[in-house]
Amino acid sequence: MPVYAYKGVTAGNRSTRGMIDADSARSARTKLKAEGIFPTQLHEGAARTPLSEALPEIQLPTLRGVPDLDLALFTSQLATLLAAGVPLVESLGALTEQIENPKLRQIVAELRATVNEGSSLADALAEHEETFDNLYQSMVRAGESAGALELVLRRLADYVDSRRELRNKISGALTYPIVMLIASAIVLGILLVKVIPTISQLLSSMQRELPPLTKLVIAASDFLRDWWMVLLVGIIATVIGFNWAVNTAAGRLIWDRIRLSMPIVGRTARYISVSRFARTLATLLSGGVSIVQALDIASTVSGNRVISNSIEEAKVAITRGASIAAPLRSSGHFPPMVTHMISVGEASGDLAGMLGKVSDTYDELVENSLNRMTTLLGPLLLIAVASSVVLVVLSTLLPLMDLTSNF
Repeated sequence: MPVYAYKGVTAGNRSTRGMIDADSARSARTKLKAEGIFPTQLHEGAARTPLSEALPEIQLPTLRGVPDLDLALFTSQLATLLAAGVPLVESLGALTEQIENPKLRQIVAELRATVNEGSSLADALAEHEETFDNLYQSMVRAGESAGALELVLRRLADYVDSRRELRNKISGALTYPIVMLIASAIVLGILLVKVIPTISQLLSSMQRELPPLTKLVIAASDFLRDWWMVLLVGIIATVIGFNWAVNTAAGRLIWDRIRLSMPIVGRTARYISVSRFARTLATLLSGGVSIVQALDIASTVSGNRVISNSIEEAKVAITRGASIAAPLRSSGHFPPMVTHMISVGEASGDLAGMLGKVSDTYDELVENSLNRMTTLLGPLLLIAVASSVVLVVLSTLLPLMDLTSNF
């Protein structure tokens, strides 16, 4: 007889889980309901054996996260169900059967069980911080407090979707340069490791003085063949050391300052941070979150420690009665247009709306900047690869040309 693993809620609103024998999934659900258990998850497992019953259940961690596309769709669907008057527990139960992502489906089922036990949705979300970040939790908590959960969820869906689009733009712009770098490294590696050693033996047999360029390329080939392991270990150690340094507070601050000072990359990084800050703050304020808490959350999602410190200073200034625009302007890290529009929003009482316009504007600037950067990097990388190949080819042709000219 098949065995089914289940998770569910008892008549006393307690979460439970276990295994049950049944001829089919329908029969398993009927048995569980007869025992006073409402199943939230049910799937067929392996047949029971004395060994499997004696061993405790082992759950391996799920490494795959929840994509923003699935999260935005879930949030939008939940808002639609709530707007139609469907209770929260029933809405979560209905979504459990519709969601295709297995990880998100499991999380929503656990959310339903937790809410059914009497917890708020925000408290249930707090148990899954890897999927629902602080911004998501704060927005939902504010929506529940104000009785406008459906409206807040719609704004959250728009925010998650815009965040996904921004990430796609960044990853799309970086794909071509990364592919070019990998391809050029492979081509040069093959030339230096396979082609040059063969040609260098031929040139050495001529017993003639080689040109400086040929000597340089042969030396590079010998070094790569003899010390490739040391070079590989050095690269790995450098990457690990860089990641360790960046993960420290001081190292992160130094690296973020360097990024902002770079000629082309710095401007794009600033645009991205400002866009994230404005979008996050606008979403939080429109959802009813207090300005101090909103700034605290927005500082963590800006993606740049220098920008985050400026936002933290603005938060402290607000607690002392100052405006938001003044400390941001004095920091020198926010463009004048941003601080001016924030100042106008504060004066007009529509700060969230003005921040939304700022975010829309800088989303366009990010896209244009990424397009320009990609357009510029493409020819530069192509020239660099072509130049490297030409130098290697010339290093082999020069001795042969010199040899033929003497005949």
